[in-house]
Amino acid sequence: MDSYLLASAPGSVTPGGPAPVEYAVAVDRYLGHAGLGAASRRVYRISLAGWAWPLVGKPVPGGPERRGAVPPVVPLALLDDPGTSGRLATALAQRAAGTDARTVNRELSALRSAVGWWQAQGWIHADPTAGLRHRQPAAVVAPLRAGQVDELFRVTASLREHAFWRLLYDSGAPAGEVLALDADQLDLSRHRARSRPGARPQVGIRWQETTSQILSWLLAGRTCGPVFITDRRAPAQAKGADICPVTGRARMSYRRAAEIFTALTRPLDPAGQGWTLHQLRGAERLH
Repeated sequence: MDSYLLASAPGSVTPGGPAPVEYAVAVDRYLGHAGLGAASRRVYRISLAGWAWPLVGKPVPGGPERRGAVPPVVPLALLDDPGTSGRLATALAQRAAGTDARTVNRELSALRSAVGWWQAQGWIHADPTAGLRHRQPAAVVAPLRAGQVDELFRVTASLREHAFWRLLYDSGAPAGEVLALDADQLDLSRHRARSRPGARPQVGIRWQETTSQILSWLLAGRTCGPVFITDRRAPAQAKGADICPVTGRARMSYRRAAEIFTALTRPLDPAGQGWTLHQLRGAERLH
C-alpha cells in the first residue's frame, strides 16, 4: 500500500526540491500529493500528527486530552537523528499496549508511507521506521469469557458505551458495521437492523430485547442520523450523513470506540493492557 501511494500520487514534486523545515509542513505536502480520498486523508493526518510527540521524546496525550491537543513543533531534520528510531520504537510499544493492533498498524503504515515519500523528495535520508514491525492482529487474542463479559457490563461507563458494547456482543457483527448504523435502521420492536439497499450494514444484525431497551434510552427520540455519536460537535469536514441533525455531533469512529473500550477495560485485564473490541465481538455467550 505504501509503495502504491508513492507511485500513484498525482503531481509529485521533483526530487531534490527545497525541504520544509517543520514536520507538520512536510505532512501537509505529503497529503497534498498522496493518492488518498478525503476520508483516508483525514485518518492519515490524525495518525501523522500523533507521531509528533514521540519524535521529540514526549508522551502522546491520552483519552480526552488527545482530542484537540496541539502537537509540538518538530524539525523535519530530526527524522535523520540516530536516536529517532529508538524513540519511535518505544512509543510504538507503549501504543500497542493500550490500543488494538488494527489502529497501531494503521498509524505505523501512515508514518512509513510518509517517510518513504519524503526520502524520495530528498528531504530526509534515514528511515526511522525501518526497524518497526506491525503488531499481531487482534484475531489471535482469545475472545472474552462469559465471566469477563459479565464484568464488562458492570463497568461504570456512559449509556452510549453500554449500548454499543451490548449491540456488538449480541450481534457478533463487525464493529465498523455497528458504528455505521443510523437511527432509522433500528427496528427496536423486532430487535434487528433494517436492511437498506446500497447502505451498510447489510442484513443479519440482530440483538436481544434488553439491548433494544438500552438503544431506545440512547436515542431519546432521535429518528435519524448516526446511532452512536461523539461527545462534541462534528468538525467542519464531516460528511452530512455522519452528522446527527438533532445534536450536530459526528458519528463515532472505530478508532475512538476502540480507545474507549481498551481504556475502560484496563482495570479488568490482569495484564493491565485492556481488552479489544474484537475480543468482545467473539465473546463467550452469557447464560
